[in-house]
Amino acid sequence: MRTLFLNPPSFGGFDGGAGSRYQARREIRSFWYPTWLAYPAGLVSESRLLDAPPADMTVEDVVCSARGYDLIIIHTSTPSLHNDARVAERLKDEFPGVTIGFVGPHAMVLPQETLAASSSIDFVVKGEFDYAVAEVASGLPLEKVDGLAYRKNGRTEFTAHRPVIEDLDRLPFVTDVYARDLKIENYFIGYLQHPYLSLYTGRGCKSRCTFCLWPQTIGGHVYRVRSPQNVYEELARAKEIFPQVKEFFFDDDTFTDNLPRAEEIARKLGTLGITWSCNAKANVPYETLKVMKENGLRLLLVGFESGNQKILNGIKKGVRADWAREFVKNTEDLGILIHGTFIVGLPGETRETIEETIQFAKEIDVYSIQVSLAAPYPGTALYEQAVREGWIVQGENLVRDGIQDAVLSYKDLDRDEIFRSVERFYRKFYFRPKPILRIFRDMMKDKQVFKRRIREGVEFFSFMAKRR
Repeated sequence: MRTLFLNPPSFGGFDGGAGSRYQARREIRSFWYPTWLAYPAGLVSESRLLDAPPADMTVEDVVCSARGYDLIIIHTSTPSLHNDARVAERLKDEFPGVTIGFVGPHAMVLPQETLAASSSIDFVVKGEFDYAVAEVASGLPLEKVDGLAYRKNGRTEFTAHRPVIEDLDRLPFVTDVYARDLKIENYFIGYLQHPYLSLYTGRGCKSRCTFCLWPQTIGGHVYRVRSPQNVYEELARAKEIFPQVKEFFFDDDTFTDNLPRAEEIARKLGTLGITWSCNAKANVPYETLKVMKENGLRLLLVGFESGNQKILNGIKKGVRADWAREFVKNTEDLGILIHGTFIVGLPGETRETIEETIQFAKEIDVYSIQVSLAAPYPGTALYEQAVREGWIVQGENLVRDGIQDAVLSYKDLDRDEIFRSVERFYRKFYFRPKPILRIFRDMMKDKQVFKRRIREGVEFFSFMAKRR
């Protein structure tokens, strides 16, 4: 079956694709690569990966591009499901014979509800979808493909459970699919050099953070990894294919979950002379940080989440605030930059803990930050806790006009106050001499960075105005 893998258009600037951990518009133009879709796209011959949002494609653009395909696989998310269902209906109206499948964490956790979103959805995949989709594309009847939910005679039927993929080295190189189907200059992340390229060296995460979507759904809590040699071979090839790339990013939930492997990969990358960054936890020892820095590491993306230890314990973060302080000091000594992420509105949040977290962020003073709202995605322990405790504001969506919304409300801290605290957090962190001087210094070093930061500044203040 000629197969189209689609990340559909929705809200303007909405980053909801198969790679985004928070499906929403960002403060500045930002797009992650649709990596989860790229893997099956590499398994299915004569397929195409179409990532509509970064290319600024409309639904009509997608319809024109979808002509001639027999199977369309749409990656959906909790915030975008109903929009994605409307896209499926438009495609079905135009091409009545096409088969449409939905994939992603939401489809996995709520397969029946996902199918109920539209009669145009023929099936959903209940877990990792790489090989399931490839089998459907090969022409295998739906009832013979493990890991599916589909309609039959007005009822939802489920096929046998499909185990997770253990041998990740068998999967194709996503960078080959990027080269075939994507324009990498369309992808921006504020704290990464442009153009950048992201990929996974493993799936799953050992941590048990109650709010985190991927490990509690598709990824799992076992860190399944590619061999260091396999990772090296893809990066060596990607360096040749994309000579314009300035930075490679390893988007594993926690690349540093396996320290000896992280060091081995780093040493191999050191022979390539590339710049790279990754996700990490704030507990990586100095020795490992040193090995990674000496072999091309530029930046770590670290989820600090909160500066209050009681909140960190409640969300099972597995990190102490004093560890984080020591970790940041080590990265500063080694010259490693940190992009720190924080979440407001987690269980136990009060006006005082929000201020405590803001003060903590100012104290560690990392290179850049992102502030998100606590998002109870179905399938997470946070969602179950919020339902049980009555914290979720009924009838509210995780996004409003594509912008992340506050949907949790507590006895002494309502959703509106949580929502407003995001802008206050950003202002208190960035409107200080040190961050302003850092930004200005970077702008003076590079003409392209200067232009980019001016654009991002305009986008940031425009975004904050729309939030209000």
